[in-house]
Amino acid sequence: MKALTEGRYRGRDGIWAVFELGWNTELRVGILEQDIGRVVMKRDGGYRLDRGWSIAPNGLEPAYEGRTRDSTEGFACPDASVTEQDGTVVLSAEGLSAVITLAPFGIAWHRDGESRPFLQDRQTQAYFVSRKTGALQHVMARDEHDRHYGVGDKAGPLDHTGRRFKIDAVDPCGFDAELSDPLYKMIPFLLVDGPAGAHGVFYDNLAIGEMDLGCTIDNYHGLFRSYSAQDGDLDFYVIAGPSVPDVVRRFSWLTGGQAFAPKWSLGFATTSMTIADAPDADARITDFIEKCRYHRIPCDSFHFGSGYTSIGHRRYAFNWNRDKFPDPAGTMRRLKEAGMQPVTNLKPCLLDDHPRLDEAMKQGILVTDGATAQPAVAQFWDGLGFHVDFTNPDGRAWWRNGIQSALLDYGVVTVWNDNNEYEIWDEDAICNGDGRPFPQVLARPAQPLLMTKLSYEAQAADAPGKRPYAITRGGAAGLWRYAQTWSGDNETAWKTLRFNLTQGLTMSLSGMFNIGHDVGGFHGPSPNPELFCRFVEFCALWPRMVMNSWKDNGVVNLPWMHESVTPQVRDVIKLRYRLMPYLYTQMWRASRENEPVVRPLFYDFPEDRSALNIQDSFMLGPDILVAPVLEEGASDRQVYLPDHPGGWFDFHDGRHFDGGQTINVPAPLGRLPVFVRCGAMIPVTRQIDKIDPRADTQRELIVFGAPRDRAHADLYEDDGDTSDWRGDSRLEFHFQLRRNGKDLVLSHDTIGSYRPAFDTVSVRTVAIEGQLRIETPEGAIKVAQGAPAFQG
Repeated sequence: MKALTEGRYRGRDGIWAVFELGWNTELRVGILEQDIGRVVMKRDGGYRLDRGWSIAPNGLEPAYEGRTRDSTEGFACPDASVTEQDGTVVLSAEGLSAVITLAPFGIAWHRDGESRPFLQDRQTQAYFVSRKTGALQHVMARDEHDRHYGVGDKAGPLDHTGRRFKIDAVDPCGFDAELSDPLYKMIPFLLVDGPAGAHGVFYDNLAIGEMDLGCTIDNYHGLFRSYSAQDGDLDFYVIAGPSVPDVVRRFSWLTGGQAFAPKWSLGFATTSMTIADAPDADARITDFIEKCRYHRIPCDSFHFGSGYTSIGHRRYAFNWNRDKFPDPAGTMRRLKEAGMQPVTNLKPCLLDDHPRLDEAMKQGILVTDGATAQPAVAQFWDGLGFHVDFTNPDGRAWWRNGIQSALLDYGVVTVWNDNNEYEIWDEDAICNGDGRPFPQVLARPAQPLLMTKLSYEAQAADAPGKRPYAITRGGAAGLWRYAQTWSGDNETAWKTLRFNLTQGLTMSLSGMFNIGHDVGGFHGPSPNPELFCRFVEFCALWPRMVMNSWKDNGVVNLPWMHESVTPQVRDVIKLRYRLMPYLYTQMWRASRENEPVVRPLFYDFPEDRSALNIQDSFMLGPDILVAPVLEEGASDRQVYLPDHPGGWFDFHDGRHFDGGQTINVPAPLGRLPVFVRCGAMIPVTRQIDKIDPRADTQRELIVFGAPRDRAHADLYEDDGDTSDWRGDSRLEFHFQLRRNGKDLVLSHDTIGSYRPAFDTVSVRTVAIEGQLRIETPEGAIKVAQGAPAFQG
């Protein structure tokens, strides 16, 4: 590749400062917001791909055709000035400035009032392009104390410093949660935290790439990190921070935010390939419903593995196997009567003997081999096949019709978009591009993104007024605008618990807030009672809790698979339901405020240096610390409690612990260590057998200790799936707790007109000295003093 080391300033073009870098390459620098800058490169007078699908500032949804790369729509684009002096050009706006050195060419980004740049290009050769291919590279200086987070669904420790990751997507069934790379998603977003504060860099490039975070050491260049891509455009967004939460929230805002899924999707759910693959699949589902009742296991949805589409041992999208399911609509009805919403797996590849393949080929709706003008061939599960092209409007119409006629019309509620990594390795594969074709290598992950968008919109149209719930395994940045996702086909192993935890935190810091893990492990040996119970505990308080498995021996992960721990499994699942008002409120905050639900301890306790290194526990929202048992044979565990005024309380028994220390707590099977920070107010329910807002008649607010000065908490309520969740069809409680001498005063206000099934919020206290006085306005919902949460 050619190093672009000499720049010439050509002047302004709107918000852009424009530079010529030689080899017919132009680079533009602009400031989009007070805390967001952008750099975009044009080669040979244009772009390799003139559009993208990830950028959606403040929810400005891009069309299926994509967002034009030159667009600045949705951004404030503040007034910026340009000054030139001594071989530098300074582009400056309120909050942010870029200092561009012409030789050697490089950019240093500064926040207002800071002389030290928070991000700086490597001073020795920062920009590279290939004259022979579409390859490119961007190299930045790094500080030896920088920590690196993000990059999507990546395995291994939370801090990626010293690692090299491939930006690619495959189907790594049974992956090693510590070492495997790549996994399912292509998200070249990097979050850096260090002596200069935190910042983020997002590369809006959908080609295969690589992120080197200090793995490469080169004596000639000092410490550096780099992003490279095999093709596409250098187009990156700089998020100024200065804190980790600032960067995470702003990246979510930049890419459209998290979809607010219906409340039932937060309930426990089950799926298994084995159930839908069985010749008596329908009877097995009936048996599952009956066993949930017998064992008193709450379950709010059943997810059909792709076996419902089988002919022989192969799978065919939109086909119902009528031997297994003689009456699909009746099966869906039976599940709904049992309180379980039906969800069906759907894959975008049509096998080479698919009953509707000829139809799809005649309509020209498949990704094409440009060299032969025939559909591009790909290896899939059961043989060779061809992928539907979601950049083709006819392909989208065909697929949407299939969703409606083969699934939604039968009573299916949700589409689970699976195996959508688009592993078409044909270098000549061409996407329709809505009439403007482009090589698939430029935008593979756009296909699962658009597939998920389509399923989301199909469900919204089928059930107007209700919030859709989509799921996807693959995709690009922005997939969260439509869907929940998860860590993928994990291995049943103790090691998986530890590294699924850091993988989940990595995903959360990368913009994915509605996430979880396959409970019990998808692949590998069947879990023994201890590992199974610990898996359930580990997964119990992530937003997604779906028990999913495929085992060579045919044994299915089910809550009652080990009689010896079934009571413990039941108790842990019911803990999830007990905390459902809190979890639902955090999901609402994720969608409204771009706030991750699950996050590392340092997210909420940045001043506690010890919290930086904690990778065996996580925060659920701002108030609850979850410390799952990760070691075989353990009956207790050590937990680090961050430094916090007033310390922490054990959620189970109210015991108090000072913060800033490591404690040892008992953790027998079935007891997930959960702690609440002092001053927190946690909403809970007694509806622990299902999610049904119409019958949820009790709401409690547990006050854990007294804040040093004041504290606040939110409680969000609605009917569970209204699309008007930002409007009058919701009810927001905003609680304020403040000191008044030795006593405490609790007040609140409400927004919205929704009327829940409960008429009173009962306030229960833990370790409160003095009196608690409740000041409540007149209204339909009362807030009243209840009994202490723990006696004695």
